[in-house]
Amino acid sequence: MEKVKVGVFGGGRGRNFITEAINSPYMELVAICDKHEGVLRGLKEYAINSGVKNVAFYSDFDEFIQHDMDAVIVANYAHEHVPYSIRLMESGRHVLSECLTCATMKEAVELIECVERTGKIYNYAENYCFTPVRWEMRNRYRRGDIGELMYAEGEYVHDAAGIWPGITYGERNHWRNIMSSTFYCTHSIGPILYMTGLRPVQVCAFETPNMPYMRELGTRSGTLGVEIITLENGAFMKSLHFNMKHTRHSNYQLNGDLGALQDLANGEIAVYTEKPGQRTHGNHETYTPGHIIAAGENSGHGGGDFYTTHYFIQSILGDEEAKANAIDVYTAVDMCIPGTLGYVSIAEGNKPIRLPNLRNPEERDAYRNDTRCTFPEIAGDQLIPNNLYGDPEIPDEVFENVKKLPTIW
Repeated sequence: MEKVKVGVFGGGRGRNFITEAINSPYMELVAICDKHEGVLRGLKEYAINSGVKNVAFYSDFDEFIQHDMDAVIVANYAHEHVPYSIRLMESGRHVLSECLTCATMKEAVELIECVERTGKIYNYAENYCFTPVRWEMRNRYRRGDIGELMYAEGEYVHDAAGIWPGITYGERNHWRNIMSSTFYCTHSIGPILYMTGLRPVQVCAFETPNMPYMRELGTRSGTLGVEIITLENGAFMKSLHFNMKHTRHSNYQLNGDLGALQDLANGEIAVYTEKPGQRTHGNHETYTPGHIIAAGENSGHGGGDFYTTHYFIQSILGDEEAKANAIDVYTAVDMCIPGTLGYVSIAEGNKPIRLPNLRNPEERDAYRNDTRCTFPEIAGDQLIPNNLYGDPEIPDEVFENVKKLPTIW
């Protein structure tokens, strides 16, 4: 059986992909790169215990990229994916990118044009698209069961306060501490776009103030981000995400002119359908769909980690169905830029912002030098502060205290 030689860049966020590579009959894990020696030591032990011995370990990307690899899973810090993805594709490798797609509109243009220029496969690992319920919602919407979409909701509500010490290490300038409130948006937006195949065309965004329970952990940004997004067919969706207290972790729903679909967040789908002209008294049903591929049953993120890697590898091997099911660069950018330009909307008084269709080369020039974001080293002189409420700087002792706090999973 032909195997794709795979490397993983980023051992922390890449741990689940390492597991998928080890377990897949189509992948050969050949190299892992992470700047933290402690992470590499743990992964060496994990590989050996998993029966994988011929894996090279690197702490330097410039050495890692010289390794003999067909494809690389990019799982480094979430605001740094594009520069490394471009280097890898230009070196002849296919790329599967962890979340997020890009940090700026400039990067969105550069990423798309690199994929077009090199002809390499680029897939996006938005794993929240691939649970059995969301697969079922996609299939039922696309076969017309609820008619034309009118409204949708995507909610990824992750109260990460407990794990914040373990994922930011008490670093003042860790990307999670300086990201905008709308940056980490594709877990909420992505599944809706994947289900419907619709493109976002406008965003108007909002945020809450920075709340004390996150401020005392070192972040200055708004605690909760919300985007109201207009889709190309005139429907609109609400995207809500990140550090809010919650009664359930996620919610996805589609409301059409003939019915509705909802992920009940317990493995079940709720469906309401009417026949054309029926107007009311349609059919209600609730059921638990199964995985479309059995191997996804024991994979992380409800099977999402399996499907993203499976379709990526099968696309490399020429499977046309896999290419149709994978998230390509254009859809990946569509999932991300409502958050990118959503924060511009917030900074400009919640103004509606048009979202370009970067599939069209003529729409790219306006964004070719657009580095607006909250990451200083990326934004340059286009930096937007991650706190628009005028809150004072967080004192150093906060970060020293975070370094001492336990991580509560």
